[in-house]
Amino acid sequence: MKKYIVIGLMLGVFFPKAQSADSMKIGNKITFSAYAELFYSYDFNEPASHNRQDFLYSYNRHNELNLNLGLAKASYQSDNLRANLALMAGTYAQHNMVAEQEALRYVNEANIGIKISKNKNLWIDAGIMPSHIGWESAIGKDNINLTRSLAAENSPYFETGAKVSYTSDSGKWFVSGLVLNGWQRIAKAEGNQSISFGHQITYKPNDKITLNSSSFIGNDKSKEEKKMRYFHDLYGSFQVTKQFSTILGFDIGAEQKLKGSEQYNIWYTPNMLMKYQLNDKWALAGRLEYYNDKNGVIINTKTPNGFQTFGYSLNVDYAILKNVVFRTEARGFTSKDAIFVKNDELKQGNFFITTSLAAWF
Repeated sequence: MKKYIVIGLMLGVFFPKAQSADSMKIGNKITFSAYAELFYSYDFNEPASHNRQDFLYSYNRHNELNLNLGLAKASYQSDNLRANLALMAGTYAQHNMVAEQEALRYVNEANIGIKISKNKNLWIDAGIMPSHIGWESAIGKDNINLTRSLAAENSPYFETGAKVSYTSDSGKWFVSGLVLNGWQRIAKAEGNQSISFGHQITYKPNDKITLNSSSFIGNDKSKEEKKMRYFHDLYGSFQVTKQFSTILGFDIGAEQKLKGSEQYNIWYTPNMLMKYQLNDKWALAGRLEYYNDKNGVIINTKTPNGFQTFGYSLNVDYAILKNVVFRTEARGFTSKDAIFVKNDELKQGNFFITTSLAAWF
């Protein structure tokens, strides 16, 4: 059965009636869309298993052509009701959904929203939804860089729960409050009896600036191992000139060292992303990042200084068609401890080159 689901998704990506647009509409309320992204990544540490670093969940296969994400989505939108259903396949789904029940591992979105005010843009949505945290999504074409940042890879891509959201009449403010099953969860962790919470505030004073604040509060472990986690995501997106744009982001989290403890392990990650649009076809982009998790809350290296790693990348993008883009990125990591395996030895550095071909309809 799983083989037929994957084949169906791949066929949906190249649905012939949708080739001339970003999506296909049936009437005024139903929209179908699809996305597929093939990739090839060469890691100069040459992992024998072809699996790359275990803190990377996208583009994480070495020296092989593979599908990072294939996505088929149906959306319904009316004045007071909206719904989304999206199914997926690829290495992104394989590695991000490994903790979920097998029947749910191909579900990217499944949510319903109801408008609860006649005069205001006030909604309640529930189900499996894209994460309210972060400046990058799982869909590569929507991001400045080809690969995802350490911040994105190690914070939620998706979430399950319910949210109340409000968008101001001017469109400048978006505010939401969330009740969630946990930290990137569909089903709760075994033995977990906690409810998690979150918020998001987005301010867009004009079409060139976006400021965002998001949070997560909750426990993602069993009742016996309960440790409260507090996380905040802050970023600003700036269209500086017609050609040049940048995103500045900073995430910080704290988790109790022990159940009931007043002491916390802290991790944080600052990011700078930059893009220069040369013309309609060509673009250059880069990223500088640092991730400090010396106590191993999110990335546990079991080394004296934990995960304290700088990252840098540069990518070149070429838009073959309006809805097809080819991207190439060179990226490297430098860590305080020797945590990267090469020829049965541990090294402080890791360098790799990734290319991708993405199409959407």
